[in-house]
Amino acid sequence: MDRDLFKDDNSYWKVAETIKGLYLSEGSLSSLLDFERVLDEMDIYAFKNWEIGELVQGPEIGKYKVTCTFLWPRDSMPDPRGAKRLIPFDCDVEYHKSVMKVPKKIKDPSDYRPGTKKAQLEEKKIWLVSITMPKSLMSDIKTGSIELENQTIDLEDLDEAYADDLDQQQYQTQEAQQNFDQQPMSAPGGM
Repeated sequence: MDRDLFKDDNSYWKVAETIKGLYLSEGSLSSLLDFERVLDEMDIYAFKNWEIGELVQGPEIGKYKVTCTFLWPRDSMPDPRGAKRLIPFDCDVEYHKSVMKVPKKIKDPSDYRPGTKKAQLEEKKIWLVSITMPKSLMSDIKTGSIELENQTIDLEDLDEAYADDLDQQQYQTQEAQQNFDQQPMSAPGGM
């Protein structure tokens, strides 16, 4: 990860350039969607502040791994317990403190840069979190199965079972059998 990502005056616009580059490259966008799918399936977004992170660098696609760097305001650090969920799956997570220069909100003429119509820049303290994820994990989640503790779980079958309400059907079948077993037997032809 480039720790000096936001050291120059144009840092604020680097984020926009990264996003623009994603939309111009279908491979990068596809990799980013797979990357995000893993974060979602691992329930990372259930942890505090993970949902407000912004992509600032990547995806950097290597032969076996993909790396993305995300940004948070310093006072909104993402809960490290969320990142710990990725560690058993051979992911690397790095946290770094940094600063980013952003345009000031213009309230009066002194907020402009001298001789221009551009806002002055001010430094904001931020967190940069770099996540490196194996492509194999992204592929497993994309195809809908993952091996957990030497047991392969097909995520699609699990989703279908919930959608079909199979657990509820099983309960109703058992209840119907119990009701049938508890009915009094009457003699044929009545009394």
